Amino acid sequence: MFEAIAFYLFAFLTITMFYIAVTTSQALYALSALAAGMIFISAFFFILGADFLGAVQIVVYSGAVMALYAFGMMFFDTTREVKEKQGNKAIIIGLSTLAALMVVVIVAAPIVGNNIEALYPSVDATKNVQEVGMVLFTKYLVPFEVAAVMLLVAMIAGIVLAGKKMDLSVTLMNEAEIMMMKEEDKNKKAHS
Repeated sequence: MFEAIAFYLFAFLTITMFYIAVTTSQALYALSALAAGMIFISAFFFILGADFLGAVQIVVYSGAVMALYAFGMMFFDTTREVKEKQGNKAIIIGLSTLAALMVVVIVAAPIVGNNIEALYPSVDATKNVQEVGMVLFTKYLVPFEVAAVMLLVAMIAGIVLAGKKMDLSVTLMNEAEIMMMKEEDKNKKAHS
């Protein structure tokens, strides 16, 4: 009974946080809501008894990845208004179809999963962390290292892209200078 109440509570909170992250226009609110959603996801692991995965979720996603997002957010001007373009209809239909297919797979996965057995089931639960480490750093070492290199390349690319716009610091400007800069941007766009 406790697990069911906790599941629905954390499911509601997680969906709410991700909804705020997607719909808000303030970058700081979106970042904070995304971090809270990641922490609420770790609660599912704790409910299921996977304490190691819950701790990894908090440390890696809520800690490291959110710190990386915050670091990247500091490089970009978040005070600027973002104007969205109307998307291509084919892309919208394709993504909607893909989302519907994903929902079908998510609903069908538990039904199909009842017939699947693990090749090497864990006998001793106390060695779970050691077994995860052995599999991660033997069988999946190359994908693990590739993911690390991809994160490094993304971080360097973000720094390079942000470095091109570092001639002005918006945080050191007063409100009048920021408004004047926005007017200049509007005038440039109007003339082009």
